Parts: sequence; structure tokens; C-alpha cells
Amino acid sequence: MMAASANMNGGDHTVELIVRGASESAADGGSATSASEEITPLLTQSERPKINIFSVSRSRRKPRGQVIKVSETEISPVSQFILWVWNGSSYSGLICMTLSSITYFIMEVLSDNFTAQSIPLLETAFARCTVTVILSYIWLRRSGLPIFGATHPRNLLVLRALVGYLSLLSFIYCIQRIPFSQAIVLSFTTPIVASIMARIILQETLKIAEIGGLACSFVGMFFIFQQMLTTQGTEQTYYCGTFHPSWDVAGGLLKAEEASNINLRGSQHMYAVLIGLFSSISGGISYCLIKAAAKESDQPVVTVLSFGILASPAAGICTFAFEEFVLPGFYSLSLMIALGILSFLAEVLLARGLQLEKISKVANVQFIEAALSQLWGISTSRVAPSFGRLVGCLLILISVSCTMFLGPQKETE
Repeated sequence: MMAASANMNGGDHTVELIVRGASESAADGGSATSASEEITPLLTQSERPKINIFSVSRSRRKPRGQVIKVSETEISPVSQFILWVWNGSSYSGLICMTLSSITYFIMEVLSDNFTAQSIPLLETAFARCTVTVILSYIWLRRSGLPIFGATHPRNLLVLRALVGYLSLLSFIYCIQRIPFSQAIVLSFTTPIVASIMARIILQETLKIAEIGGLACSFVGMFFIFQQMLTTQGTEQTYYCGTFHPSWDVAGGLLKAEEASNINLRGSQHMYAVLIGLFSSISGGISYCLIKAAAKESDQPVVTVLSFGILASPAAGICTFAFEEFVLPGFYSLSLMIALGILSFLAEVLLARGLQLEKISKVANVQFIEAALSQLWGISTSRVAPSFGRLVGCLLILISVSCTMFLGPQKETE
């Protein structure tokens, strides 16, 4: 390094090479270390959170989890209960069917206590189906769902509407031509037929406990209507079961004058009974179609809309073709609209129950409507209490309670 230094000194420019020893390097290193220590606080300052408008705005925001918890706590208890019933429990299917049967029972109570002018059955069916179509359309629009659902289950929806309307017409024909108690007993065979059809069509398992529950409830029905089957009295006009998902449009509408004319049509009794059996069979098939279509479309309201689209114009045509149209007054029209709204809610809950649970289980729950009707009649002194009625109600309540308690656990297993 010294020779190179001498050669460069011979030039025009002078270059100095400074050679430092180890001691000097150590001394410089110590000074550098001390300098870095002095600079370290300045470097770590960048790691501290900066205070500016962006950092302040972020610090004031709540974490995502806290926002979700706050939004959940802002939901009203009624909304939380509705969400829990709809899809928040393993019992949701059974609870929906129970609420559907209770809604049908409320319809019977309203029809009995708020009697208005006599409206033909087909005209009433037309009014309720029209209300059902309007409410179903509003429901689907507000939910942002397609009106007719997906493309692949549309054949099921068409079959559901067709079979359901045939069952409705058959029931109306039957209830006007045979004794009322016999028509009710025939209608209560629908849950049993639906369970058998579910085994054949949907390949659902039918266990001994479920068969026993249906048999117990149906025996309870015989105890309730035992006296009415042997003696036809005026109190028969109070009862009107609405088991079938389409039969609710005729619920509570059998008038006293129609009951008095039943015996005049005795020559067609056997034919009317066969029509009633056809109504029960088609009603059981309709249950299976509702379940299949609701599961395929993932929306039970679509099945209600499909039935209303067919039944509403068909019932209107049949009203003008086979019955005399009666212009309802304001009071009667208000009652018809109220019952139509309840009918829509009952049908939606029924379709949801069929979608979530086995048919044999939810079908047994429907018998609770008959027990509630009898207990209501006894409590309001409309029906004389008897041993048969009390035993029948007790059998139904025990059967339904066992289904509610044991059903979901066995289904999950």
C-alpha cells in the first residue's frame, strides 16, 4: 500500500492513503456503537403508533365481533323466537307443525265466534286462495327470492298444486253430502295415509313408535266423535277439522242449513264416502309433494304460492259455474281477509314442518287440533263434557307429547 502511495504521489494529484491499526479500528467501533446507541431511540420511534386522522378513526371503530354481538342484541325477542322456531332448533319441524295446527284451531274459533253472512264454500276458497297468492308473492319479493323457485323442482310444484286442488274439491263435495262427523273422521285419515305414502314415495322409514303414535291419536278421534257418529245433532256444526294443507279454506264454514240438508242426499252416501277417501289419499300424496318440492327449492313458501296460483282462478271459475255468487259485506269481507291471512301462515308453517321433519312425526302432531277444538268447546259450554271426549283428548295429548319428546332425538340418530 505504501508503494502505490508513492506512485500516485508522482502525478498531478495527490492521494493520501490512511492505514489504521487495530487499536484505532476498535476505537472507531466504540464510537460507532455509541453513535448507534444515540440513534436507536430515533429508529424505534417509527415503531410507535402514529397519531393522525387515520389512526384515530380506526381506533374508534369497534371490532367486527363486537359489532355482530351488538347487532344480535338489538334484535327483538319476538324476532329471535321466530328465527329459533324457523330454523334454530332440532325441534323446529315439530314446532312449526304445532303452530300450524294451533293457527287452524284459531281459525275455527274465529269462524265460530264471528259469524257473518253465509258465503258459499267455493267462494270462500277463492277468497282465501287469492289472499294466499298475494302474501306469498310479497314474501318472496321481500326475501329477494325467485317467484317460481329453481327450474328443476317446477314439475313437483305443478303436481303439488294439481293434487292439492283435487283434494280440496273432493273434500268440499264430501262434506256437503255425508254426515259431518263422518266427513271429519275421513279427513283425519289423511295423516295416516300421508305416512304410508311417504314410506312408498319418499322411502321414509316408518318405525313402530311412529305407527303407535298415529294409532293412538286416531283411536282418540273415535272416542271424541263416538257419540256424533251414532247420533247426528246440531252440535256437529261446530267441528271442522282442517288437517289437509288445502282443506283449511273450508275450515269452520259448514253452516247449519247445510248440515240440515245432509240427510236429503242419503242416496249418494256411498259415492260421497268414496270421494272422501279419494280426498284423503290425494291429501297424503300432496304431503309428499310438498315435502319434496320444499326441499328441492329450499323455500316452503314456493309450494304455497304454486297451490294458490292454480286454486285461486279454478275456485273462482267453479264459484260462478256451480254456486250462486254472494257479494260479501264489509264485516264479512274483513273476516274473510283475516282468515285468509291466518290460512297463509298455517300453510307456510305446515310446509316448513314437512320440509324439516319426517312426515310420520309431523302428521301425528296435527291431531292436536281436534283435541284443542274439543277442549275449547267444553270450556265455553258449547259442548257437553263426556267420558269419551275426555279420554279421546287425553290419548291425543299423550301421543303428541311423546312424539314431541322422542321425535327429534331419534331422527338425529
